[in-house]
Amino acid sequence: MTGMEAASPPLPQRDRVQIQPPSPSIPTIDLSSSDPTPQVRRACSEWSAFHVINHGVPPSLLKEMRSLGVEFFQSPMEQKTRYSCDPTEGPTAQGYGSKMLARDGTVLDWRDYFKHYTLPLHRRDPTKWPHFIPNYREVVTQYSNEMERLAKRLLSIISQSLNLPPSYIEDAVGDLYQNIIVSFYPPCLRPDLALRIEAHSDMGAITLLIQDDVGGLEVLKDDQWVQVQPLEDAIVVILASMTEIITNGAYKCSVHRALVNADKARLSVATFHDPSMVRKIYPAPPLITAENRAKYKEVLYADFAKSWYYGQGPDGERNIDALLIQ
Repeated sequence: MTGMEAASPPLPQRDRVQIQPPSPSIPTIDLSSSDPTPQVRRACSEWSAFHVINHGVPPSLLKEMRSLGVEFFQSPMEQKTRYSCDPTEGPTAQGYGSKMLARDGTVLDWRDYFKHYTLPLHRRDPTKWPHFIPNYREVVTQYSNEMERLAKRLLSIISQSLNLPPSYIEDAVGDLYQNIIVSFYPPCLRPDLALRIEAHSDMGAITLLIQDDVGGLEVLKDDQWVQVQPLEDAIVVILASMTEIITNGAYKCSVHRALVNADKARLSVATFHDPSMVRKIYPAPPLITAENRAKYKEVLYADFAKSWYYGQGPDGERNIDALLIQ
């Protein structure tokens, strides 16, 4: 499959986003343009993260997904805990959880979250998602489908930006394993003691994220943190570690973090697209030449995921660096 075949139809003109975010921020790419490939190439090589607008996902769905997330986290605790993560399943468990964690007297994570297994379809079980909020399960299902469609479209454009066949990265990743994590960050009276999410890079192929108007997401650019200004109806695209390997380092994975806010709660929805655990990932042979040798070792995705969950350090350490060929 080409990946482009899965693209959503263009939005009507009246629904197209025309505004641009304040500077400085990550690039914004209009996917309704005649050829977004050059902009995607530049954004991937220079930033590893960017906004997309006019992406084909209905703005009403983005708004509803955020609204239902807020409603869930503002629900009584006894209702939320009916869907608590199973602690025996470790850090990958589906369901409701809290990560108000402390280490050496310093809070490193400051959020509640709900993790949904959504793809492949055999993993999707809406009975494990909240039932007490009308349309919650239907909206998450629709959102999952739209995010998959957009992820495949973006992977196709990214492939073509490197003169690879449109389906190359999607084929290299294999069946997309999709997880949707809705994160809720309460106000923090001591923001100097907490990061909402530690600096890190995602372990899979590509992450699609929406945030509310509070903001707080930052990406690392040239050793400086740059705030990702909220942009209504836009989706943040974050390159992850397996894409860095497949592109042989032409496109790096994004190091990013989320900061706390002393006065306002914040909500974000991150949709992760990963390979299966049995997939082997390695640099694309068409990108390897005598002058541009392979920079990364082949890795079984299960092994990399294990190192990510149990070896990830603070301050933006990249587990992928352990795979560099010296």
